[in-house]
Amino acid sequence: MTEPSPTEAAADPRPAGLSRRRLLGALGAGTAGVLAAGAAGGVIGRATADDAPAAAGPAPTDAVPFHGEHQAGIVTPAQDRLHFVALDVTTDDREELAQLLRDWTAAARRMTAGQDAGPDGAVGGSEWAPPDDTGEAIGLPASGLTLTVGFGPTLFTTADGRDRFGLAARRPAPLVELPAFPGDQIDPAISGGDLCIQACANDPQVAVHAVRNLVRIGAGVVSVRWSQLGFGRTSSTSTAQATPRNLFGFKDGTDNLKAENGSALDRFVWVGDGDADWLRGGSYLVTRRIRMLVEPWDSSPLREQELTIGRAKGSGAPLGQRAEFDPVDFTKQVDGEFAVPETSHVFLAHPTNSGTAILRRGYSFVDGTDGLGRLDAGLFFIAFQKDPETGFVQVQRNLRLDAMNEYVRHTSSAVFACPPGVRDDADWWGRALLEG
Repeated sequence: MTEPSPTEAAADPRPAGLSRRRLLGALGAGTAGVLAAGAAGGVIGRATADDAPAAAGPAPTDAVPFHGEHQAGIVTPAQDRLHFVALDVTTDDREELAQLLRDWTAAARRMTAGQDAGPDGAVGGSEWAPPDDTGEAIGLPASGLTLTVGFGPTLFTTADGRDRFGLAARRPAPLVELPAFPGDQIDPAISGGDLCIQACANDPQVAVHAVRNLVRIGAGVVSVRWSQLGFGRTSSTSTAQATPRNLFGFKDGTDNLKAENGSALDRFVWVGDGDADWLRGGSYLVTRRIRMLVEPWDSSPLREQELTIGRAKGSGAPLGQRAEFDPVDFTKQVDGEFAVPETSHVFLAHPTNSGTAILRRGYSFVDGTDGLGRLDAGLFFIAFQKDPETGFVQVQRNLRLDAMNEYVRHTSSAVFACPPGVRDDADWWGRALLEG
């Protein structure tokens, strides 16, 4: 690193001992760049609404519109429950794949409206034929159900280099497997996938019902590779939503990108011109299953927990501030030490230091125990962004010195390209890709 010239040094506004990185963070804390970014358990970067008024999340009896410019389930106010599934395509027939996506779209259109997956439903067809709905959602409302689909890199080119569907030339450049990060403990059996379905709802049975029926419809064309149930959203996607807490007990998603901030979504989330034409209006989805080592965390002193995160556990305020939504001040010192440590999650993941923003939509999980009496619990991290390389990957690389790394382990990883929304009754998921 070059030293500053005498002129630059004289003009440097930093107090003695203040790093350039901290200064940039402080100067940026009030700019439009202060949006949302983060990985496991973080609460970073506030987005300011600039477009539509805040809208409360769907009520349990509400239906979320299925048609639109973008797929529902991305900026939709985050529901409380998740069922996520990744699938492998077992056919090499392009028309079978296209027909599956048509059938899925028709079923999703019905289920998100609170109807059975098929026109005959669970009990309306022949008693001698399998029902076209499994029936466990009979009598339940739509529950804010959203269904979001994505296409993995291996749909375009298999791991051994085969172009099964003639799609290799249409794979967008950013759609590549995520790189390895220090400390990763990725299990290939619960990573990747040709396709994914994200089902979010206010009722867990509604979300599970939706995935179950789409998998049933796909029998013989797809098989489940891995799946994840989630509860208790770990971020807010609307300014009307209160900030939830993660399994470490901290408020999470305070400064996440919000649906009301259209300019920020255009900048950081939605794919625009210059990428694959079939993906315009879509987004890239990154998932990470992050096990949180709750037993060591629970035995750590409160002060250590707060210094690890960079926020107060009770109020959610940045350290050195009073209220949750106070701006993070990276220059503030308390007793001669920076209030927000340079190794804290907030410091490293904050947009002014990570240089980017992502829309987080994660959920907590508890999947029993690990056989040694410890909870297998954590965060199923979900993030949407315009480009994974300048989104999640950039943030994650910045977190290599994160104090939180002592308490988390990344065990699953996947990336998908989510096409734009279904425009009308004649449209279907992936039509522009497969018919283009």
